[in-house]
Amino acid sequence: MGIDSFCSLDGSDPFWDWNRTWQTHNPDLTPCFQNTVLVWIPCLYLWLFAPLYILYLKRNDHGYICMTHLNRAKTAIGFTLWLICWADVFYSFWERSHGATIAPVYLVSPTMLGVTMLLATFLIQYERMKGVQSSGVMLNFWLITIVCATVTFRSKILHALNEPASVNVFKYTTFYIYYTMLLISLILACLSDQPPLFSQAVRDSVSELYLKKVEIYNIFLHFVKALVITNAARRTSTVGEIVNLMSVDAQRFMDLITYINMIWSAPLQVILALYFLWQNLGPSVLAGVAVMVLMVPLNAVIAMKTKTYQVAQMKSKDNRIKLMNEVLNGIKVLKLYAWELAFKDKVSDIRESELRVLKKTAYLGAVSTFTWVCAPFLVALSTFAVYVLVDEHNILDAQKAFVSLALFNILRFPLNMLPMVISSMVQASVSMKRLRVFLSHEELDEDNVERPAISSCESNSIRIVDGAFSWSKDESPTLKRINVHIPEGAFVAVVGHVGSGKSSLLSALLGEMQKQEGSVSIKGSVAYVPQQAWIQNATLKDNILFGRDGKDSWYQKVVEACALLPDLEILPGGDSTEIGEKGVNLSGGQKQRVSVARAVYCNCAVYLLDDPLSAVDAHVGKHIFEKIIGPQGLLQGRTRVLVTHGLSFLPQADLILVMVDGEITEMGSYTELLGRQGAFAEFLHTYTNTEQEEVEESVGGEAGRFIAELLSCFHASVLSYSHLNSLNAAGTGKTPQKTEPNDVAAAKKTKSAEAARLTEADKANTGRVKLSVFWEYMKAIGLPLSIFSIFLFFCHHLSSLGSNYWLSLWTDDPVINNTQPNREMRLGVYGALGISQGIAVFCYSVAVSVGGILASRYLHQTMLYNILRSPMSFFERTPSGNLVNRFAKETDTIDSVIPSIIKMFMGSMFNVLGSCAVILIATPLVAIIIPPLGLFYFFVQRFYVASSRQLKRLESVSRSPVYTHFNETLLGTSVIRAFGEQQRFITESDGRVDHNQTAYFPSIVANRWLAVRLEFVGNLIVTSAALFAVMARDSLSPGIMGLSISYALQVTASLNWLVRMSSELETSIVAVEKVKEYGDTEKEAEWRLEHSTLPAGWPTAGHIEIHNFGLRYREDLELAISDISVNIEGAEKVGIVGRTGAGKSSLTLGLFRIIEAAQGEIHIDGVNIAELGLHELRSRITIIPQDPVLFSGSLRMNLDPFDGYTDEEVWRALELAHLKNFVSGLPDKLNHECSEGGENLSLGQRQLVCLARALLRKTKILVLDEATAAVDLETDNLIQSTIRTQFEDCTVLTIAHRLNTIMDYTRVLVLDKGQMAEFDSPSNLIAKKGIFYKMAKDSGLV
Repeated sequence: MGIDSFCSLDGSDPFWDWNRTWQTHNPDLTPCFQNTVLVWIPCLYLWLFAPLYILYLKRNDHGYICMTHLNRAKTAIGFTLWLICWADVFYSFWERSHGATIAPVYLVSPTMLGVTMLLATFLIQYERMKGVQSSGVMLNFWLITIVCATVTFRSKILHALNEPASVNVFKYTTFYIYYTMLLISLILACLSDQPPLFSQAVRDSVSELYLKKVEIYNIFLHFVKALVITNAARRTSTVGEIVNLMSVDAQRFMDLITYINMIWSAPLQVILALYFLWQNLGPSVLAGVAVMVLMVPLNAVIAMKTKTYQVAQMKSKDNRIKLMNEVLNGIKVLKLYAWELAFKDKVSDIRESELRVLKKTAYLGAVSTFTWVCAPFLVALSTFAVYVLVDEHNILDAQKAFVSLALFNILRFPLNMLPMVISSMVQASVSMKRLRVFLSHEELDEDNVERPAISSCESNSIRIVDGAFSWSKDESPTLKRINVHIPEGAFVAVVGHVGSGKSSLLSALLGEMQKQEGSVSIKGSVAYVPQQAWIQNATLKDNILFGRDGKDSWYQKVVEACALLPDLEILPGGDSTEIGEKGVNLSGGQKQRVSVARAVYCNCAVYLLDDPLSAVDAHVGKHIFEKIIGPQGLLQGRTRVLVTHGLSFLPQADLILVMVDGEITEMGSYTELLGRQGAFAEFLHTYTNTEQEEVEESVGGEAGRFIAELLSCFHASVLSYSHLNSLNAAGTGKTPQKTEPNDVAAAKKTKSAEAARLTEADKANTGRVKLSVFWEYMKAIGLPLSIFSIFLFFCHHLSSLGSNYWLSLWTDDPVINNTQPNREMRLGVYGALGISQGIAVFCYSVAVSVGGILASRYLHQTMLYNILRSPMSFFERTPSGNLVNRFAKETDTIDSVIPSIIKMFMGSMFNVLGSCAVILIATPLVAIIIPPLGLFYFFVQRFYVASSRQLKRLESVSRSPVYTHFNETLLGTSVIRAFGEQQRFITESDGRVDHNQTAYFPSIVANRWLAVRLEFVGNLIVTSAALFAVMARDSLSPGIMGLSISYALQVTASLNWLVRMSSELETSIVAVEKVKEYGDTEKEAEWRLEHSTLPAGWPTAGHIEIHNFGLRYREDLELAISDISVNIEGAEKVGIVGRTGAGKSSLTLGLFRIIEAAQGEIHIDGVNIAELGLHELRSRITIIPQDPVLFSGSLRMNLDPFDGYTDEEVWRALELAHLKNFVSGLPDKLNHECSEGGENLSLGQRQLVCLARALLRKTKILVLDEATAAVDLETDNLIQSTIRTQFEDCTVLTIAHRLNTIMDYTRVLVLDKGQMAEFDSPSNLIAKKGIFYKMAKDSGLV
């Protein structure tokens, strides 16, 4: 056929006409040329370039662009253009059906153009997923298309003007719309989209009841076990891993219990179905059995492979949760050091390895699905083939075919369930193994410490004989040759350098260490104050009472003695104020005082105090010592063991133990040890020159005058309140009324209950899951892939329907001479339809699983990024349990649950629709009953789904407190064990778990309720289909009747599954809703500004100007600090002092923009810090924070997470931080593995690691936030001398508790009530006799 006849059947429309194109005044191209060449050129361009372009985009991923209005418009127009082309095609078909002669070109060209428009729409979406902001390829395509269409546009206008009678109105209208759309597309293609998220560039710079009992028991076991495992075992099982065992592994058992009955019922169903098939078809059934037997080894191999992947995935998941846990615990440090990107990349790397394993599992799953979905069909095909081919007199009539088909469908359920049962058993066995490892961890030996009866004749309160202790059985002893006898009521001080074993000695007394030799006994109850205060997420009062009964008079005495009254006045809810997780809304000193108050309130016989006075100001320390620990304190007559670095307390001790390298080298009273002239005496003479007066003063005991002075100073500081304190929810913001020191009750009355709240509980959303959540998920998968998956589902079910319809036609074939003539052809087509069904199944299984992985990668990355971008106030309000829940449970749901539910939901939906269609076509009378049943079904389904969804949400929300409490308990195990409160915490955990379970039982009941109603609907459909088939038996062929009833029999199961899956889908998609909600929370300022003009070495001088600066913790609160104006020259050393709550830490938070300024500004070297990106600011100034936070990983990673320094530089920093000898002695040196939170280093050593970080960064401005509080005096001196020499040319700001460390600084800034009180050199300030003079006098320095 020539091109002319392709354009017009009678040749009236030639391809080229010179008279029309050239030899004329008004040239034009022929309609044939316009409909072929001008249409085909753009199509050819796109189809040639698309494969290369897709390959290019695949290799050059620039990130991901969220769906924007621009993108939506491009996509909508692409689809509209496709519809217009198809409208033309259908119109041509319509004309043809009405007798018009239509040339092939009017069918071929619009079809080609339509398919090309679809390709263009796909490319638009693909470009968005790959982060292409504006595309040259697509711009060229629209340009070529519009140029070609313009010729036709002109032609059509001329034709309409010259020959109006021959105009085809429909085709002209569609063309004009098409042309308008092209113009809009061209304009849109010229616009640039928003920048992509996570671009590489950014990255480089930066039954069922039993089942629930199983879970309750599981969590209970974990909780109890976590309270008794040894410290060495704790190092191997991190918090993240234990949380995972509680959430994910416990869930695996519940999943198995659901399927457990299938283990016996599936084989039974298979045997019965095969027996009836034998009755029907005879030995031919053996062919089907053979197919089933062959399937088993294949699936066994898949199951084994899946198991190995499962183990690998769980390992990655553990590591990820552990790292996330640490990131959330140390988020403040990450922000101060600008390390968020380094940790984001670390989490993303673990996540990628997890997703790689998931992808492999998905491919395996696709093969498994393929074999099991195809199994019933292959069984039917092989059985029918053998049956008709073995003997030509075997006739496949409706009776044999459809009874067999019904039996094959019965086979389908157990065969489909078996792989789920197998995979569930595999997962449960993996989890079982992990649980076994955890539950068989080494436990603390209760016999480590003997507890003689109070009435026994033992005179010593504490006795250790020849003790040797280590952290685990296999390690060499940390403490050796320990011999201690402490009489009842004695006050014992333990002194020694950092890392000498002081805290370990207390751990040994508590039974926390492995006793290798000797004996330990403690008489009476024990109270323990750890070095780092452990604070619960409860009210301040609950933290002090710690489960004991409230005795008001004793409580008031304790609060007063711990100097907490002024703090109660400041707190928005008095002692009913809720304290955040890990005490986030208290300053370091306040946390330590609450910890001391808890111990004192318990009224025990023995007190073990691990350096509780280091975190408080010198005058407060003195107050606490005199009122509580000293000879006249509340604890007089009790046995007190105090680990201390403060020399002023030693003269009052009955006994002093001097520790060196895990041994007690000297022992005796203060005067005895001085008289011996040993190491202790020498050490004292070095450090007491300035403190001697303080010692004498404390011996003289001017306590009364001191406390009066102290309280008056405290009252002055009511207005402001240190360290993020006011981040409580909805405070009143009013100045609290003054309260009498002894009247705690009066302080309470002024506080509102609402102001006392801080953390926000996890909220349950209500109502239907919004469609936008499903849309978000589809966008995360990618729209092209989503549409393609739905199309594959459709293909699968179409071919499934086709094969069954073909079978019904086959059974209706006439029988001639006892044979059916076309059986080979019938068999061949039946087989082909089955194979196409299998291919579609495999493809959709892969498409959905891969789509699920793409979605979970995107959602996890977005959540991680959003959470890291949140300000500190967000972390104080949100319990870490909620965040861990998002990263553990919800992410697991998105990873593995949602894709499989989508597969089952789509499958059952198409099944139901297909069945109804077949029944309606075969017996149209069923149409009478289907609508009312459909309506009934719809109401049942909505009613069930709404209840089920809400119950699931409640269950999810009540799960977070279980994790939060568990997390908190793990951090405070040593305190809980010391106080003997294990049982109370176990009961509390059980209560939370029970509360979580109350939402679960009703969902099981709802399930049964649904099953009864659905069975009723299904049975009605079967009855009516059979009844109407009998009524119409004369007009119906046996084949169609058989087809209709065999589908009706399947309806019940499909309906049941459809409701289950739609409910599961809604409840599981809640995970996406939860993960997405952190996208809408407040964010910090940008990390880096795009067009930064900051010079490379800034700051060069370290000159800080603070103008009229003030900040507030929340919009509705008054300023915490205000009107501060200070000018600090480069290389100046400035001390910042003030009573607790004066605003010292607030000032540093303002300098690092952890909290943004409410007034005024800070300039560093002339640059306003408010105009910088946060990372640009925070990475150029350094802080050594109050709490030394380390992350699990190598020591080197903790010093330099970005790997920006050489090993030599790191060793030099360690040497200057006095850690070189310690690190050199470690077997792995710099690669020494720090445990979670750095627990295998002492607090002092962790502080030195923070110093090494600062030395490594060596920026021009250094801030020390009470950084030497946890180290002994000698180490403090070393640190101070290092700072003086190494940071000589840097500006140093020091918040100090020990005033002697800043007496040689150039100037001292004294803050009071959040305002600047004094600012001058120390000597001038002492001469002025102001606030600084009083503080120096309290510290014994003047």
